[in-house]
Amino acid sequence: MLTLSRKKNESLIVSNNIEVTILDIKGDQVKVGISAPKEVPIYRKEVYLQIQDSNKNATSVEGLAGLKDLLK
Repeated sequence: MLTLSRKKNESLIVSNNIEVTILDIKGDQVKVGISAPKEVPIYRKEVYLQIQDSNKNATSVEGLAGLKDLLK
């Protein structure tokens, strides 16, 4: 993992087209702004993990059986 220090209003660039800016720092919270092309999905990690879990469940044997029941 790459670790960088940034102060308020400082940025970093990822892959030439994504800019991450530190907007505000209050106590243990940091507000981060992200500028990226619309086709680049951006998720909080906990939401991303929920999406992955839902996708995994939807493609499981039980999920496919439920889909077959819907199509009957």
